[in-house]
Amino acid sequence: MTDTMAFDWRSFLLRWSGEWAVSLPDGEARSEDDEAARQSRWLGFPPASEERIAAMEERLGRRMPPSYREFLEVSDGWRHAGGFVWLLAGTEDAHWHDNESGLADMFEEYLDEDAGAEERRESDIWRRGLQLDVESDVTHVLLDPEDVDEDGEWAVYTWASWRAAPPERHASFLAFMRDMYREFHSLRAQPGDGEPVFANDTTRELDAQVDQARLEALRGGWERAGAALEEAKEYGRPRAAGLGDQIRRLLGQTSMVYFDGLVTDRQYAPELLPPLVAEHAAHSYRDDSTLTFHLRGADDDLVSLAYATLDQVRKGTYRYTAAGPFGEAVERARELARWGDTDGAWRTLIHALPLWEPLGPDHLAPLGWVADPVLGPLLTPERGRELLSTPRGGQAGEAPAPAAGLDTSGLAWLAEPDPGNNRTSYRFVLVEGVEPEELPGRLADGDGTALTEPMTFWEARDRSLDDQREFSSYDDRALMAVGRAGTGWSFAFDGDPAPFDRWRFVSPAAAASAGTRAVVVWSGLRSWHGEPFFHLSVARDGVEEYAFTYADGEVRSSGELPRTLDPSRFFGDMEDSAEVERSLLEALTGEFGAHLPRHAIVNGRLHTFATRSWTRPPRDGETYTVIRMH
Repeated sequence: MTDTMAFDWRSFLLRWSGEWAVSLPDGEARSEDDEAARQSRWLGFPPASEERIAAMEERLGRRMPPSYREFLEVSDGWRHAGGFVWLLAGTEDAHWHDNESGLADMFEEYLDEDAGAEERRESDIWRRGLQLDVESDVTHVLLDPEDVDEDGEWAVYTWASWRAAPPERHASFLAFMRDMYREFHSLRAQPGDGEPVFANDTTRELDAQVDQARLEALRGGWERAGAALEEAKEYGRPRAAGLGDQIRRLLGQTSMVYFDGLVTDRQYAPELLPPLVAEHAAHSYRDDSTLTFHLRGADDDLVSLAYATLDQVRKGTYRYTAAGPFGEAVERARELARWGDTDGAWRTLIHALPLWEPLGPDHLAPLGWVADPVLGPLLTPERGRELLSTPRGGQAGEAPAPAAGLDTSGLAWLAEPDPGNNRTSYRFVLVEGVEPEELPGRLADGDGTALTEPMTFWEARDRSLDDQREFSSYDDRALMAVGRAGTGWSFAFDGDPAPFDRWRFVSPAAAASAGTRAVVVWSGLRSWHGEPFFHLSVARDGVEEYAFTYADGEVRSSGELPRTLDPSRFFGDMEDSAEVERSLLEALTGEFGAHLPRHAIVNGRLHTFATRSWTRPPRDGETYTVIRMH
């Protein structure tokens, strides 16, 4: 339903006309009609009489939609509807387009054989539409007599070839005129050289609205603030886009988020440049020179800072910092996140958010952290809404309900299909009573193996392949991410292991358990290639206590297995391998009380390292291949 009830057309058109008149530079050459409109402060024409409107309707064979009729009763046509329609039709000039432009043929050429009825109906607008544009910058304005709402309003379609976009739909003639009024404002908002400052009652009302929206956003009312800022942005008001983009970015939106008007301000650049640069870096097909397009007006030092930040983001070395108690919380959150506790890291940030100090009045929330390689993965749309709903920056308000945590306890989530169903095999080591940074010393050869900086598994895989010069068919050095696996445990996890070879496999449990206890799990119950398999081994103080391997349809075990981990409880019926896997993982959780942090492993960045081989060396008579690259 179109909201056209009791609209005051005369007041609306008078305001538009007066604002247009005072926006014109003195001494500018203009047409006689425009000069007369400027002096009279009226862009319209005399009202159309009921008889004149009735005659038009008789000529066209249709009664006109309500809002167009009401407009004609105030002004029989209009000049300068927006920036590109110079004369809009009244009762005399409105006529059926009847493919006068030939655009119906062009749009129909783009339809494929599978085009639906709606697509064909849209392309036919050029045959059935009522043309309202009389003079324009190749901009077409058509009323559609077949796109009618319950109030009898016809939709308006506008199209210009130079916009390289499909026709734009406006719900009614009133909606179209309001949109053109906004377009007029947006084109005048930034006056050029010699043009007067564009200031009037409308701009002052909108600027006051922006100021109120800023405070509302800091109080946690981001939805109301966002709507008010979006309206002001449509009118081209300075600051509205830059403020609104801060809200949109924290909601997970990145397209067309440029922090206009603020990112080039040195006061706000430390917080707004990193997310802008990170989005640029995420699209490697973009030439780096395009980054400066969104930094128009920035001085050389700020552009240099942008490129330096871009280099840090690409190398994974960018590190977000903030002032005061919130900055201290950022450091604690990073320490939690880099070892996998993303839920704890998020709660640390949120609890400190009321103490956050904005860089200036137009800074709505901390933003630079989304570009931090460790902190950035904490953001989800739900968490973004929680952050935006939290009062901050010295403003009071009601705290929101906490967003749900992303990590469920235990290990059973590993049995759930991941997006794309790529994780069908995985392996991990749990070591009790040690810190994650100690794991290379237990699982790798020599004392020189160091953890990488936090990165995704695929980033770590690419980097390890870049550095690797020798590849062996018998060697199986696992690339593993490390972190904390709940109270008292650390983990090393490999989500993309090599194929399992039961005859050459050597469990690292004994080596990892010196002075403590270690658990090794390797699951391939849902593997796409080969027969399903599952291995568990548990060692204490350098000695294996018990183990079992299910492979080739049979179980081989050693040591005294706890009753809860008895293989006979799981491998009787293998029709539902995912359920078998889930049951095993739940039993392991109950036995050891450890868990693996899902969000950190799947979406976050963790430290990684390469272990010693999980297979024994070849024996006499066994063949293998070694490839060395020089």
